[in-house]
Amino acid sequence: MRFPTILLVAASQLVSGICECGYSIIDLESQQPIFFTDYLETDFTRLPVISQNSDWVRQQFTVSAEDGRGDYGKAFKPENIRTHMAEMKGRLDEEAGLRLLVGSVIDNDGAISGSELDTERQDLHWGSFRAGMRLTPTNGTCAAFFWYFNDTQEIDIEFLSREFDHDKGTYPVNLVVQSKQSLEAGYDASKTGTYKRVNLDFDPTDAFHEYRFDYTPNRVLFYADSKLIARMEGENMPSAGGHLILQHWSNGNQWWSGGPPTEDATVTVSYVKAYFNSSEPEHQESLRQECLRLKTKSSAICAVPDVTDQDVMSGGRFFIDDEISNETDRQDENDDTSHATRGATFERNIVLASVSTCIFFSLKVGWNLL
Repeated sequence: MRFPTILLVAASQLVSGICECGYSIIDLESQQPIFFTDYLETDFTRLPVISQNSDWVRQQFTVSAEDGRGDYGKAFKPENIRTHMAEMKGRLDEEAGLRLLVGSVIDNDGAISGSELDTERQDLHWGSFRAGMRLTPTNGTCAAFFWYFNDTQEIDIEFLSREFDHDKGTYPVNLVVQSKQSLEAGYDASKTGTYKRVNLDFDPTDAFHEYRFDYTPNRVLFYADSKLIARMEGENMPSAGGHLILQHWSNGNQWWSGGPPTEDATVTVSYVKAYFNSSEPEHQESLRQECLRLKTKSSAICAVPDVTDQDVMSGGRFFIDDEISNETDRQDENDDTSHATRGATFERNIVLASVSTCIFFSLKVGWNLL
């Protein structure tokens, strides 16, 4: 398909200011840009207290052993989620980030305590979703970064610490797309072709690495440190808007999480980045109109960079920092709110949409690239 020149020119612009008209990634097959109008970034290494960030909600609920198909229940508790700030901005700190704990003690109700953190927004639709994580070496837990609408529309990246074999150097990651077909198979996606177990070429417990999935119509691509590791396509792929979840748990199921762990186990998340289109038509339209209003003010679509070996621990560029830089003169010098939290606030107020021609490309034409 031939594309109007104006779209490609607009997509190639990269500015250091606010990205008034959205974000772009490059489609692997066509090498053409795909546009997203919204973003959400959280640098957990600069967040003093998780409760100060309104973009994320700590969860509290229980799942019985029967419902969770395990030997024990699961008890998700807010107090199992904590943040540890880096000592100094710009300095790599392997201990900094969001900590998700799984306890080693079975409670009086026969449950193992775990952690779950969800995005406040529930309208994350087509998009590119990324997380910097360091996994636990402690046997007997399941750590997950996933997108969720319901039990038949779900995209999972899951790590089972019992599968890590340091002697053999094998470190599998389980990639799952739940669908109506997997529901009919008893939530066994391996019987539907939407499950893949891929061995990573690094030890995920030794350092931070970025895990990513790109969710577009009829296709989900999975990445580790910007390297494509799996693709799933077809009518079983999700089609709705949903939300992101960070989760760490155990229920003693010998075929999945294993456990309980013999000691408390911790997974650390350094950041989450999401570049996406909202599933709410009114929100999309408001962004489009605002971008049209500002198109004479250096409006641009910012290219989202891939993480590299040099910046995989830090997460590389954060557009949050560009927003903050542009707003510095308007901030009270005595405001002690962290950059991570202020960036989350900007996500709700800043203009993020495509110029009219590019909106058409991303929402109507661009998906034909896939």
